[in-house]
Amino acid sequence: MAAKSMKVMQAEVDQYIGQFKEGYFSPLAMLARMTEEVGELSREINHYYGEKPKKTTEAERTVEEEMGDILFVLICFANSLNIDLEEAHNRVMQKFNTRDKDRWTKIDEQGEN
Repeated sequence: MAAKSMKVMQAEVDQYIGQFKEGYFSPLAMLARMTEEVGELSREINHYYGEKPKKTTEAERTVEEEMGDILFVLICFANSLNIDLEEAHNRVMQKFNTRDKDRWTKIDEQGEN
């Protein structure tokens, strides 16, 4: 499958949502949905990397699937508020590359810490 830009993903989700009369949920409902999806990711992380194994009766879900659900909801949320996620990403990277440029220990050119 070919790589997609965030603009393409936002357009794809908008086209999908646009076929339904209900359209996007309200911001509050979208936040609740995002919280629900993050909770599902937390549960999967706990099953795979934590101390709580999955019950034999629980359906097999993957961390990748849960992250995909979060991405879908995030794109819906951004679209509903007319937020360009590529622009939002560019702004946050500028912030991290300036404000936080010396915050963490960098790996030197030889690959040592």
